[in-house]
Amino acid sequence: MPSLPSLESFAKGTVATVAGVATLGCGLLYYGQNYLIYPSAFPPGSRTEVPVPTDFGLEYQDLPLVTEDGFTLRCYLLMQRTEISNSHAARVDYADQQTHEEFASTRPTVLMFHGNVGNHGHRIPLAKVFYVKMRCNVLMLSYRGCAFCIRIDAQTALDYLASHPYLKNTPVILYGQSIGGAVAIDLASRNSSKIAALILENTFTNLPRLVPKALPLLGPLSFLCHQKWDSASKIPLIPRSMPILMLSGVRDEVVPREHMQELWQIASRRQGTKSSGTGNKSDISEVGNGKSRFLEFEGGHHNDTCVQQGYWTAVADFMTSLSRH
Repeated sequence: MPSLPSLESFAKGTVATVAGVATLGCGLLYYGQNYLIYPSAFPPGSRTEVPVPTDFGLEYQDLPLVTEDGFTLRCYLLMQRTEISNSHAARVDYADQQTHEEFASTRPTVLMFHGNVGNHGHRIPLAKVFYVKMRCNVLMLSYRGCAFCIRIDAQTALDYLASHPYLKNTPVILYGQSIGGAVAIDLASRNSSKIAALILENTFTNLPRLVPKALPLLGPLSFLCHQKWDSASKIPLIPRSMPILMLSGVRDEVVPREHMQELWQIASRRQGTKSSGTGNKSDISEVGNGKSRFLEFEGGHHNDTCVQQGYWTAVADFMTSLSRH
């Protein structure tokens, strides 16, 4: 009859197994975190089924942009026209005989950075609001899945606008949601002279701090997160003259509201003005030149803050304020 293993042998075997599993888990987290942070295939079909602006009644240019490392980005460019065939389009006066391109050169340009799931086509309804309601030019891009590459992709898009014959002199506003907000902050910190303003929704201070909330099981291993996106250290690099609109969903289940509140506090100190940090819609705080705002939406979750009452009114008011001196 075979003898049972001793308690000591069993303990050693258990410890060895746990250590092996832990080592494997750490390895998978460290080397596979790009797939966790940038799940390009989620929701299913995101890599193959990409909506286009004409699906939403918008004329556009399918724009391939080649990055400095030879990767081709798929982008949508929506340039303004003197008249838009949409009954909800805002009326903007233009000069007689003015071409569509000349008119576009007089309007703001919004560069959109989306969240980590889905593709740029899923954000066309948001682009439509900027294009139709606010009469902005809009550039949308779908970027790659790692911080180093995304920085290159974002810079490529901004450089394209800076060299465009009609858009190069338009004020460029960066609109970033979730991780797209971190992309916008990073880009602005490196290109402040090319950017007029920032609009940030439900973004975070840095990714390692977010891991325990977004991925609770991996919380103890957050120190292995090499995709930092440290927005808290980048905002102070943005000139205090640059207006920032921050929009936060109180019920955000992915990025705790405290992240946005802390970013607002940092932005306020950057502006040289003490902020209450409450962020109530009824108590709109002002900093710096009076154009920056922080708003919280009581019913806003991570993915539906943009449809909360008052959201687009706040965005439109902010855009209007940028044209006032």
